[in-house]
Parts: sequence; structure tokens; C-alpha cells
Amino acid sequence: MTNSNRNTVVLVEQLMAGEEQAFKQLMEGYHKKVLIYAYSLTNDYPQAQDIVQNVFLRIWERRRNINIRESFQGLLYKSVYNEYIDDYRKNKSSKILDEAYRHALNLAVEDTSKQLVEDKISVIKREVAQLPPKCKEIFLLSKQDGLTNTEIATYLNISIKTVEYQIAHAYSTIRKKTEVKIKKLVLVLFSIIKFN
Repeated sequence: MTNSNRNTVVLVEQLMAGEEQAFKQLMEGYHKKVLIYAYSLTNDYPQAQDIVQNVFLRIWERRRNINIRESFQGLLYKSVYNEYIDDYRKNKSSKILDEAYRHALNLAVEDTSKQLVEDKISVIKREVAQLPPKCKEIFLLSKQDGLTNTEIATYLNISIKTVEYQIAHAYSTIRKKTEVKIKKLVLVLFSIIKFN
């Protein structure tokens, strides 16, 4: 075993014991390598940064249960790959939402009754107002202020996963509480409603 490998084993043991300094040293030693690997998967630098940040965050959160069969670097690469696959699956489902949005937009264009649209907007506003405070704040930052998930996470000092969960939760809650005929237009109406 080389000195470098021995040093990593010691640092991992210290990390498992909860020593922050060991965690920082491991991050400094491996961050660039795993970021390059994440970028090679995504071809998107901000997404690669998010993936690496999430991986290191999880390693710290699960430090007491780290199970390294081969190497710490191998664990990091595997974690980055799994995070990338999770992101890919979410993006795939967001493409489905985009298609639903386009479909809803077509329906909205066909719907010429101003009163009907105003009624739908009123229902949606009421449901948004009744969301839990944090969920409502995140949802409005996204849909009204047009911030990206990354910008919201930075602004509120929370994880991107939390932002994604809260936005999905808001959509789900609003869809469940609105009438069936309104459901199809919920997505498109978010882009034209002012909630103030």
C-alpha cells in the first residue's frame, strides 16, 4: 500500500469518527477529479458541480456507515455516476412536464372564454395561498420570479433536492385540489398569474 493510499485510509477512518478536518482534506484531495468525471458525464459544468456537491454532502451525512470495498476514489466515482443517473431520470420526467405544458398552452389558446380563464386563475391563486409557507415561498420564487432551482437553493441556503421536492409537492397539491377541467391548464396558467 502506497503512502497516499495509507493516508486516505486514515482520513476515511477519521471521517467515519466525525472529524471535519479529515472530511475537508478528502474533499480537497478528490474534488477536482470527481468534478472532471461528473463533467464528462453531463457536459454541463453547473450540473456537474451540483452532482459533486450532493455526493460530498451525502458522504458527510452517511459518514458513520461508509462501506469502502475497493477505494475511496472508487466510492466517489460510483456515487457521482448514481447521482448523474438520478438527475437524468428527473430530467426525463421534466421533459414529460414540458410536453404537458405545451399541450396545456394549446388548450389555453383554444379556450376563448375570458371568464373561464379568470375563474381558473382564481382557483389556482387560492390553492397557492394555502400551501405551507416554505413550499409556497419556493414555488413562487420558481414560478413567479423565474429563478432556477440552483438559484433558489443558493438564495435560501438549502439543497437543490429540497427545492425540487417542494416544487413537485406544490404542483401535486394544487393538481389534487383543483377541478378536473382545470387540471390540464394548471401548468400554463402559472406563467401568466401574478400572485401578489
